[in-house]
Amino acid sequence: MTYQPGQRVALVHTSDPHTQLRPGDTGTVRRHDQQQNIVEVTWDSSSSLSMCLDAGDRIQPITTTPPPTGGLVAEATGWATALQRMRAAGTEAGHTAAEWWAQDTIGARASGDTRLAARRVLAGIDDGDPAVLDALPRYTSVGQAVDTAGWELFADATGDVCGWFGLRIQQRDEAMTVYRDAFDTAATDRIADLCHLAASPTGTDVSHLHPDRVRVGDVGVFSGDWARAADLDGSDRIEVGFVGILIEHWNGWAVFSCTRQVAEAIVADQQRHRDQYRDSLRETGVSADELDRRVDATLANLSFDGHVIIADQRAMSDDPDAIERITPDGDGRYVVMGRNWRWEPVDPYACDRIVGDPARTRSGIGRHSRPEPAAPAEAEPNSAAASDTPHDR
Repeated sequence: MTYQPGQRVALVHTSDPHTQLRPGDTGTVRRHDQQQNIVEVTWDSSSSLSMCLDAGDRIQPITTTPPPTGGLVAEATGWATALQRMRAAGTEAGHTAAEWWAQDTIGARASGDTRLAARRVLAGIDDGDPAVLDALPRYTSVGQAVDTAGWELFADATGDVCGWFGLRIQQRDEAMTVYRDAFDTAATDRIADLCHLAASPTGTDVSHLHPDRVRVGDVGVFSGDWARAADLDGSDRIEVGFVGILIEHWNGWAVFSCTRQVAEAIVADQQRHRDQYRDSLRETGVSADELDRRVDATLANLSFDGHVIIADQRAMSDDPDAIERITPDGDGRYVVMGRNWRWEPVDPYACDRIVGDPARTRSGIGRHSRPEPAAPAEAEPNSAAASDTPHDR
């Protein structure tokens, strides 16, 4: 865990053979060096032994207040409070800098494709790309400006106008380090939040729907290879993703349930692909009499018959019985070609468009039931609809 300046702790164990400290002794944290995992503590007994957590020293947080004594303890507590205020001021300033940065990069004053710009920034933050990170707001002080900026920042944060000049050089450096780290961390975190909003096809943060986080029973965004295309910068793009709930995996591919709205969109998207394929065949000189046969042999024909989806794959499988009737479950949810097409959860930020409301999808399920895939009513075991191997559309 991370210990904060001013936090009260109790000793659990130390292997230092020379210390007078004993388990149960209490103290106040001065600083936690997370890189070396060393916690500097001012102990109530006046010891200043640091805890090397990676070497076996152990402490635990407590809620007691430090004893009302003067000297080193009172000094440490006051200094810890000053550092906490510097951290809070740095965090606030970092957030403000991020908001200004966003206006010119992904906000109202930005030009160009702001969604693309936001995606690039997010990718750079995730990858630790210096070209991206160096362009983000960072707190820097150069030369003589250190003393001037330090005095002003310390006075604004703590309300102590003269306190800066009474600090030791080491304390000034520590105060500025706390402020700078808080500023940089807050700026980066806030920029990531703003980019998640700007890059989202829904206008909301959908990072929790990343495919690596989707488990059986979770809401996700699903699509397939047929919807992928290369973006202008060469990255993978997905024309449309469909919101649903992952039910299971079938031969490595996803089976998910969806609302009637999403099911209608899947059917319409399939019809769009069929129309596009028919147009491409027509442009190559395929005769009108041959067009329907060629399209049906390549792409399944989906249509609604009342509340039932009819999936006609007879021409694709050369099987007169390969017609599947997909009915909704008790919650009105559909499993569209769940064991037939190679569906997979996809990154929502890679989608140009998302159909379905992730926030409402979960609330639309019955309280006492998990959505189950609708069993084919008319498909024979050897038909394409009941195939053990999912296939492309």
